[in-house]
Amino acid sequence: MAAEARIQEAEIWQAQRRWQEAIRDAPQRRPRFETPSGIPLEPLYTPADVEIDYLRDLGFPGEFPFTRGIYRTMYRGRLWTMRQYAGYATAEESNRRYRYLLAQGQTGLSVAFDLPTQLGYDADHPMAHGEVGRVGVSICSLEDMRRLLDGIPLDRVSLSMTINAPAAILLAMVLALAREQGVDWKQLRGTVQNDILKEYVARGLYIFPPEPSMRLAVDVMAFCHRHVPNWNPISISGYHIREAGATAVQEVAFTFAHALEYVRAAARAGLSIDDIGPQLSFFFNAHNHFLEEVAKFRAARRLWARLARDRLRATRPEAMMLRFHVQTGGSTLTAQQPENNIIRVTIQALAAILGGCQSLHTNAMDEALWLPTEKSARVALRTQQILAYESGVADTIDPLAGSYVIEYLTAEIERRAREEIDRIEAMGGALRAIETGYIQRAIAESAYRTQKAVESGEQIVVGVNAFQVEEERPELERLKVDPAIEEAQRARLQALRARRDGERVSALLSRIEEAARRPEEPLMPLFVEAVAADATLGEICEVLRRVWGEYQPPEVL
Repeated sequence: MAAEARIQEAEIWQAQRRWQEAIRDAPQRRPRFETPSGIPLEPLYTPADVEIDYLRDLGFPGEFPFTRGIYRTMYRGRLWTMRQYAGYATAEESNRRYRYLLAQGQTGLSVAFDLPTQLGYDADHPMAHGEVGRVGVSICSLEDMRRLLDGIPLDRVSLSMTINAPAAILLAMVLALAREQGVDWKQLRGTVQNDILKEYVARGLYIFPPEPSMRLAVDVMAFCHRHVPNWNPISISGYHIREAGATAVQEVAFTFAHALEYVRAAARAGLSIDDIGPQLSFFFNAHNHFLEEVAKFRAARRLWARLARDRLRATRPEAMMLRFHVQTGGSTLTAQQPENNIIRVTIQALAAILGGCQSLHTNAMDEALWLPTEKSARVALRTQQILAYESGVADTIDPLAGSYVIEYLTAEIERRAREEIDRIEAMGGALRAIETGYIQRAIAESAYRTQKAVESGEQIVVGVNAFQVEEERPELERLKVDPAIEEAQRARLQALRARRDGERVSALLSRIEEAARRPEEPLMPLFVEAVAADATLGEICEVLRRVWGEYQPPEVL
């Protein structure tokens, strides 16, 4: 059989060469074709272009190397979690949006926090002025968290929180609320992003220097491993790396370089990859190049399985599985002809599904203009539902496997991402690469190349640099955040501080300060106790700022 296969491959290759010669002078739209990652694309792919050992490289769903999916029946057994990212203004208004989305068929919540919350400031801090409730919900205390999740069954609804520098404190609020409601922490399901490394290279919402920040991240991982076993204590994010301008290959490589850093830091704290691997979550972007994006997700799943087994020495299959959430590409949305964004989001969501994601957020068409309205959020959710229930793509597992171009791109993305990871490892790992500015420069260079391609017209963006129309501000419903909510949130904080046990809060903050000065001291139990006593997010972060200082980024030229 092997000899016959080699003969057939040679015959295909000869026929392919004849065909290529026949089309050599045929007109083509442009002189070269390549993916956004710079991977060349031939006009046609055949078995002669793809070297695959099926059992080694593809295998079966639920089995190493998990290329075809991490679960044996994938979407035939259970659809991905439909999780719309939402949060704005007050906790009450965000709660109404969550209840609305759940009533529309959403199956998981994803909380967006405002900038002061993400940077560890209470709403009455001078740095918060003008930003309270603007790009997410303002959460300063357990009282706010109580209102945010009012009427939402914590033991039945999966909760995801996009929060990083103060992630441990926001998680402590959820845990304190669950305890208050009598919900066993073992019943909680959800994710806290808690990925500080990507803040240094892409997003910029950091507070503390890397060493104490890594301590906080690992503290959350250790606490959840022991006490909240069904919660993902970290979501290692390539999404924001891609939004900052990285290519698909860089998105995978830098995300996994960060993941290796986290796992090794956890190992120094006594947690092996077999301990925490099953609770690791990842977060990726879905962009417009459909073929590259499908291949990216498949390549990432295979590459992580091999890294976990070969470099991190995982022995449990569950510790080698890449569980990931996908959000469609915010940076691909355009303010021009915003209805076009519905098509973009559909293509991106389809790539995520065919790539085997575990949960998915679809952006709303108006997000390049303002916060999504109920109607635009509903259309985004309906996009997922139509793909799930009407398109048929969820009825068979990994339906694009065996496509010559998909398998070529899957192998090529894996190879290129591994080479980039090896470069970072040779520097001493992701932290060292961040300190020297290597990752930041690489992302900036990719972003610059993309912008040049758009400005030159080499890369077409429909409605922006081609197919424009004369248009006024689109007649779309607009979501407005009332400026009065900032004053109302300040008043709530003042009332909270007046009625709480101030002496107890002061004592707990002093205990946190003492623990922060001792590197081996766990902080999560103290955070839970402090927020339950109505210590605020800003007060806890101010204590940590006093002990650890604030991060000052290096200049990156």
